[in-house]
Amino acid sequence: MNIITAKTDLVLLLTWGILYAELGEPLSLNGELLSMTVLVISAYLIGWIWLKITTLPALIGMLLTGILFQNLHLVHMTDTYRKLNQDLRKIALVIILMRAGLGLNADVLKKHYVAVLQLGLLPWLVECIAISVTSHYLLHLPWIWAFLLGSMIASVSPAVVVPCLFRLRDEGYGVSKGIPTLLLAAAAIDDSVSVAVFAIILNAMFSAGSVTFNIIKGPLSIVAGVVLGSLWGAFASFIPERGDTYAVPLRFLILFLGGLFSLFISNLIGWSGAGPLAIVSSGFIAAFYWEKEGWPINKNPVSNIFRILWIFFEPILFAFTGAQITISALDPQVISMGAICLVSCLLLRVIATFLVSFGCGLNSKEKLFIGLTWLAKATVQAALGPAALDLVSNGQTAGGSKGEEEAYAKAILAVSVLSVVISAPLGAILIAITGPRLLTRDSTKRVVHDIQNVTENNTAL
Repeated sequence: MNIITAKTDLVLLLTWGILYAELGEPLSLNGELLSMTVLVISAYLIGWIWLKITTLPALIGMLLTGILFQNLHLVHMTDTYRKLNQDLRKIALVIILMRAGLGLNADVLKKHYVAVLQLGLLPWLVECIAISVTSHYLLHLPWIWAFLLGSMIASVSPAVVVPCLFRLRDEGYGVSKGIPTLLLAAAAIDDSVSVAVFAIILNAMFSAGSVTFNIIKGPLSIVAGVVLGSLWGAFASFIPERGDTYAVPLRFLILFLGGLFSLFISNLIGWSGAGPLAIVSSGFIAAFYWEKEGWPINKNPVSNIFRILWIFFEPILFAFTGAQITISALDPQVISMGAICLVSCLLLRVIATFLVSFGCGLNSKEKLFIGLTWLAKATVQAALGPAALDLVSNGQTAGGSKGEEEAYAKAILAVSVLSVVISAPLGAILIAITGPRLLTRDSTKRVVHDIQNVTENNTAL
């Protein structure tokens, strides 16, 4: 182990030396790039330690690392590197959305489309409206800013929900009714809608065009995103052919570069709502055709590459998001009122999920479990929380004074970070505790799991 560590340190040292020789000051001991690199590496390590000690999602430790570095003045980013920060967060968003698209199972959507739409849209809509109303009156945000916050906060976090559901599925809980698969499909719909609506509202706020055109552009951007993304996904499913020697890396590049292009170009031309939907649509269509070739949904080689890529971008996303929070600059009233908004709206979402899941073939315990599962937030909030502040810092305006808009944008960022800190651990704990109590365990899975445990114990002995 010591030899491996020494070799790794040597490689890192040589890499730093080469980059320092080329870039100079930014990678010096006091340089910004070096401090950002140290932040990301530290976030990954602390997140890993956090996961091992608490069994809670590593992203919480990563987020707290970013906040710690910022408030201890261990990292500093000027405007040049803040732009790099923004671009890296956009890349992380592409990975998040592409994984959501690749994880959508057409058979599940076709068989349970009513349940998927009910669970993916209605609870999101209820919480979005609730957050918007409470933040307008408690945080004094203008209605458009309040709905911008609501569209982001209402999103469920796959980074928290998916691993927890997989653990329950592996032990057989809820498998007989397909609850884990149903929730994963609904979560992908939830995230896609949240990102698209957020992008449409943000674009309408900061666009200089006419109000009428911006209203019309919203639905058009949705249609354009779905159509263009579907065409690109179909292209990625046929070119190259599966038998090609480099089929896996080429298909990955086609989807990934297509996703980056759609997100950056849609933002550039003012159709930001189209980009996220194009990414999800391309992943869904490509995975649909790949499944016919024998590649399983969300477990095909291209999905695995995106999963590996997320390992690198997860600490970047959460560490950089946390690094934008300066505790001394936070308004205590924003934090206290924001916490009240979040907790009250989370409770409302649990109730709404329980009530809207009628006709899904679920009993009361299973409905309650789904409501508790829908509490966790993290990825979308971290990716989109700083977006409004980025635009205001870059000199763009939504029609108000710079001071007021900066205060609104900082409030949105603070609430987004607060939502991760509060709901991510709460959601993970509730899923782990209530899953075995509220879901029925499949007998076949129980036997297989018990045999695996006996085998592992015998192997250990």
